[in-house]
Amino acid sequence: MARLCSEAPPTVSHMQLSRGNPAPYAPCHQHTRTQFVCLQCVCVRVCGRDCRPSRCVTFSTDGTLFGWCNGQNVSIVNPSDGAVVSTFDLPKTALLEFSPLNNILVTWQLYTSKRRRGSFTSGEANLQLWELRSGRLIKALYQKKVESWCPSWSEDEKICVRIVNNELHFYEDNDFDSIANKLHMQKVSDFALSPGGQPSKVAVYVPGSKGAPSFVRLYQYPAFGGPTAALANKSFFKADRVMMQWNKKASAVLVTASTEVDKTGASYYGEQTLHYLGVNGETALVQLSKNGPIYDVAWSPSSTEFCVVYGFMPAKATVFNLKCDPVYDFGTGPRNAAYYSPQGHILILAGFGNLRGQMEVWDVKNYKQVSKSQAPDATHFSWCPDGEHIVTATCSPRLRVSNGYKIWHYTGSVLQKWDVAAGSELWEVRWQSLPDGSFPKRPIKYQAAPSQLGSTQAPPTQAYRPPALRHLPATPSSKLHEDEPPQDLRPGASGEKSLSKSALKNQRKREAKKAAKQVRLESVDLSLGVGSVVCGALIGQSLSDFCTFQKLKAIEELKEQQASGKVLQKNQVMFVDNPTLMRGKRRSHRRALGGVWRNCDHAVDDDW
Repeated sequence: MARLCSEAPPTVSHMQLSRGNPAPYAPCHQHTRTQFVCLQCVCVRVCGRDCRPSRCVTFSTDGTLFGWCNGQNVSIVNPSDGAVVSTFDLPKTALLEFSPLNNILVTWQLYTSKRRRGSFTSGEANLQLWELRSGRLIKALYQKKVESWCPSWSEDEKICVRIVNNELHFYEDNDFDSIANKLHMQKVSDFALSPGGQPSKVAVYVPGSKGAPSFVRLYQYPAFGGPTAALANKSFFKADRVMMQWNKKASAVLVTASTEVDKTGASYYGEQTLHYLGVNGETALVQLSKNGPIYDVAWSPSSTEFCVVYGFMPAKATVFNLKCDPVYDFGTGPRNAAYYSPQGHILILAGFGNLRGQMEVWDVKNYKQVSKSQAPDATHFSWCPDGEHIVTATCSPRLRVSNGYKIWHYTGSVLQKWDVAAGSELWEVRWQSLPDGSFPKRPIKYQAAPSQLGSTQAPPTQAYRPPALRHLPATPSSKLHEDEPPQDLRPGASGEKSLSKSALKNQRKREAKKAAKQVRLESVDLSLGVGSVVCGALIGQSLSDFCTFQKLKAIEELKEQQASGKVLQKNQVMFVDNPTLMRGKRRSHRRALGGVWRNCDHAVDDDW
């Protein structure tokens, strides 16, 4: 089936690929600034040319090229007019990617070995680098694992790096015939190249072994030698794998360390910790206020803060600054993902997967909630480069029923909805990539955008009631979890003056001293007769004086019990019948109290 651009929102056009019912490649750009690709299993109608199932699709970084593999060849076209740029005879291609400047096309296929005379021999190189314009094969390499299959380039393509056994191989100026530099570390298992141009930095992860901790180190290319070559080093235990995320300015990296099994048995998903490393050498463990797994970590495009979603359900979400101090706590809720808009002015906290698909939209500058909507059964979420629209989709094989997508405005309005026809499956959804800065930051709107499909607001949650009790009036029930409200943790956010560390320390000392003094100045509650007397003159008296009044109070209580008919024990009767035991001390206290004693609401009779 074909989706035409006239059916798309005014600022969005799309291309969609469908399995069973092939959809056309419809790059209607005459009124749009970005395109939307909905991959199911194939597609491309450039004048009705391709209707075969597709294995994979991708956009270039700047969105000027689009490539796909249909099981027979790999085609590269210009999405603006559908003009063919290159075609490669690669029927087994499973993954493909463009270099940042569109000079090289990288293709990967499953590695297969050949069996000859009862033994296996090495197969053909399955990672191939092609010169995009001429179609010439630059280099064929071996890459057996799909993890980290694609080499990483710097933004200017001056440096390219890939991991080979226990080494990182660096190439310069796309010259893959010679290795320009190597970084050898024992058992290195993962790396992350910093974004942007020169100087390039790389984060390297080495897992621990034989009681030694795991560690992550930051290096600046090409300074790899010497004990002080590392820009930062962070060691930690309890790490089977890590995920390293650079911020946009390449000034810091966040490392999420995970274990497969939580030995304490508290979590089915293992145990996670979050670490911060800065290129200036600063390292820290991000302190999280709630126990439980770390679901998602997202850097703000401003590179000055990051958001963490963590804790047992209902999960918490907190924004931290570069000092790893909490800035804003969004409270608790059904969420497991965080998405910043490309401009960084909007943050969406969502709960997908086994949650109901609730999406909370927040204004990052004012920390004010814009909208709350719900996208049930969504398995995919992505921002449009314009920072105004988002797409949610239900894709296969995660869910093979109810496949389709929705295009939303961030205020909660559904602008377009499309469901896959019976017998078809939706496999992937993509926005066309565009260079940074293509869309300016626009003022945030709090009123829902007009739409014929309306909005999908999250319905209020209600406690389950058995059918036999549903005809009865609803009674207040206790919640399993008390929801925590949002809290602004910025200094001075509540009207208080921002203090330095030393001033804050002194203020805390003064408050503690004042609280201790207040405890000493607390009045003593004296239950005499039917009432109680608060005697301010007892302030500052010794502990023995206080004990005397406690005994007087006990005698009064025993007298009341005896008057009500209760039989006292022998020692209690002796204590009540001989008040002279306390008379001497009582007189000294009366002299100390002076006139205050006479002004009490309930005087003490002379027998005491």
